[in-house]
Amino acid sequence: MISTAKLKYLRIAPRKVRLVASLIRGKTANKAEKLLSFTRKRAALPILKLLKQAIANAKNSFQVDENNLYISKIIVNEGIKLKRQFPRARGRADIIMKKTSHITLVLDEIDKSKKKKKVRKKAKPKIVKEEELLEAKEEEKKEVIEKKTRQKFEPEKVRAKKGKGLRRFFRRKAF
Repeated sequence: MISTAKLKYLRIAPRKVRLVASLIRGKTANKAEKLLSFTRKRAALPILKLLKQAIANAKNSFQVDENNLYISKIIVNEGIKLKRQFPRARGRADIIMKKTSHITLVLDEIDKSKKKKKVRKKAKPKIVKEEELLEAKEEEKKEVIEKKTRQKFEPEKVRAKKGKGLRRFFRRKAF
């Protein structure tokens, strides 16, 4: 945990802030900054300011290169609710809850040892001769033809005849 920045009492509902927070979770600081600058959500600007603050904290306190930082944790909690009254019919009043958010952003340094990825060996494609391909296609064609001929000569299944149902029930009677 290199650098931490907190934002409290943001006047946006936590559900809406979490949408933006999930966009940048786990990304590098530079990439997250670019994403937030082009995101068209109201919560993007406060989170961008918070990210810049966390980067500045890491630079000044720990002399860390900003290219080597990533967002290890971003948490959006619910803050207090401001209660306001709203007039309704017959002299009643409803309560409107104006929700607030608390955001905690934690930056960490990228470890070079963790970045190494395992390289998978690619399987070599099998070399198939053109003759074998042609034979396989011919066999498939024969199987399709056999299925069609079987269907023609098999007796059809006889369906049980149903009554006319609703049509019979609602038919007009001659008087």
